[in-house]
Amino acid sequence: MTDPANVDDDPIADADDAAAQALARALSSPLRLRVLRLCAFDARTNKEIAELLEVNPGTMLHHVRTLVDVGLLAPQDERIGTRGAREVPYIATGLSWRAPRMPNQSIVLLETMRQQMEGLDPESVETTWLGLRLNDEHLHELRERLYGLLQEFKERGPDAEGASFSLVTVLHPDRNPPAR
Repeated sequence: MTDPANVDDDPIADADDAAAQALARALSSPLRLRVLRLCAFDARTNKEIAELLEVNPGTMLHHVRTLVDVGLLAPQDERIGTRGAREVPYIATGLSWRAPRMPNQSIVLLETMRQQMEGLDPESVETTWLGLRLNDEHLHELRERLYGLLQEFKERGPDAEGASFSLVTVLHPDRNPPAR
């Protein structure tokens, strides 16, 4: 999520066009966004990621390499797997948090969220939907406060014994606002 107040201060926004386009392509895939979520706190190998997402390891390797090439995943020290093979675990760099908005970003994020929620017990999902009528000043305040809260929790880092959760907020204009 790009800080709406500091878009001009973002070093990623200064990337050349080719790098920005490569970053946008890498972030345009719900599968790659799910890989980043899996590797947010724990380094995982290509094989582990492929198994968790039920994808062919060869296909997954293409996606992992794409994420590494643009700096969204970083390889960690090699390790020896259970069968003696060399394995390279990867961890998310956090670069996606500071990435500029991309075309169709909301559609990709919503599809990613939908895929992540497949098979979950509906009772374990908490949702809130609130209609608001805000002037420009209050809309700006809402955006700033939401971003500030999310940034605060991101900067805290993971709790050592914490459980994993995903949080999505969606702020959008109403297509059919209530009459005044």
